[in-house]
Amino acid sequence: MRKYNMAIVGATGMVGRTFLKVLEEVNLPIENYYLFSSSRSAGTKLQFMGKEYTVEELTENSFDRGIDIALFSAGGETSLKFAPIAAKKGCVVIDNSSAWRMDPEVPLVVPEINPEEIRKHKGIIANPNCSTIQAVVVLKPLHDKYVIKRIVYSTYQAVSGAGMAGYKDLENGLKGEPPKKFPHPIAGNCLPHIDAFLPNGYTKEEMKMVNETRKILGEPSLRITATTVRVPVFNGHSESINVEFEKPFDLDELRKVLENAPGVIVQDDVQNNVYPMAIYASGRDETFVGRIRRDESVESGVNLWVVADNIRKGAATNAVQIAQKLIEMWNEEQ
Repeated sequence: MRKYNMAIVGATGMVGRTFLKVLEEVNLPIENYYLFSSSRSAGTKLQFMGKEYTVEELTENSFDRGIDIALFSAGGETSLKFAPIAAKKGCVVIDNSSAWRMDPEVPLVVPEINPEEIRKHKGIIANPNCSTIQAVVVLKPLHDKYVIKRIVYSTYQAVSGAGMAGYKDLENGLKGEPPKKFPHPIAGNCLPHIDAFLPNGYTKEEMKMVNETRKILGEPSLRITATTVRVPVFNGHSESINVEFEKPFDLDELRKVLENAPGVIVQDDVQNNVYPMAIYASGRDETFVGRIRRDESVESGVNLWVVADNIRKGAATNAVQIAQKLIEMWNEEQ
C-alpha cells in the first residue's frame, strides 16, 4: 500500500495539537509528517508519534516537497492565502476555518453524512463549524426518514471553541480577573454572542449554522433559525434542537433511527437522570443525543439535546476522518 505525506498547518494551536493527538490514535499510512505554524510559533518543539518535531514557519514554498494532504487550522486569512498554493502543488487541503465552507466549488463534509462529496474536491475540502457538525450527524438520518420542515437551534458552547484565549478567559475569570478575549466576563455568566454581529441581528456563528446545515443536507431553502450562546464550560458544546417534520413519526421508531445512526450514541433514560453532558462527552469522538421528546406544540415535532466534544468531533477528529476517507478512495482507485 502506498504511503502518503501529511502536513499540519497551525500545529501549535488548540485544534492543531488535537490533530496530532487524534492522528496518534488512528493508523493512517503516512510516511512523513510536516508541522507548520506562523513565524511567532515556529521553532516550537512538539512530541508526536514518539519523535520530536520542530515546527516550521509556513511559507509559500512549504508545499514544494510532495505533500499529499494538509490539515489546516490556522484561521481564515491563512487558509485563503495558503490553501490555493498547496492545492496548486497537488496537495489536498482539509480546512478547519470558515474561509471555504460556503464556496460552491468546495465540498463541506461530515464523513458519516456525505462522504461522497469528497470525490468532488478541487484541492480543498472544508470542515464544517463545530456546532454544525454535531447537529447534522443527528439530523441527517431523521431528515432521510421524516423530511425536516424547520429547525430551531439554541446552543450552549464551551469556551474552548474560542481557542486558547477563550479557555484562559474562563480560567482567569474564576480567579476574578477581567476578560481579555470576550467582551464581558464568562465566569458565572452566559454570553449570547459568538463571533461578530451581522446587519440582520444574527451573529456569524448563527448564520454559519443556518447556511452550513442547508449545504450539508442539500436543502438550500430549509427553514432554520439559531441562537448561539457561550457558556462557562471549558470543553464540549451542548445544543437544544427543535425539529419539525413533514411526515408523522413514532417516537420509539425515531429513537431507533438515532440508535442506528453512525457516530451517534443515544443517552436517554430520564428516570435515572441519564442524558448527554459536556463533561462526559469531552475526549470522545461520538455525538450524544438525549431528552428525546415530542414537541406537543406542533403536529410533527421533536426536541433533542445534542452534545459533543467541539475540539475533537467538532474540529480535529472530523478532519482526520475526512483524510481517512480520502486515502481509502485513493487506494480504491490504484
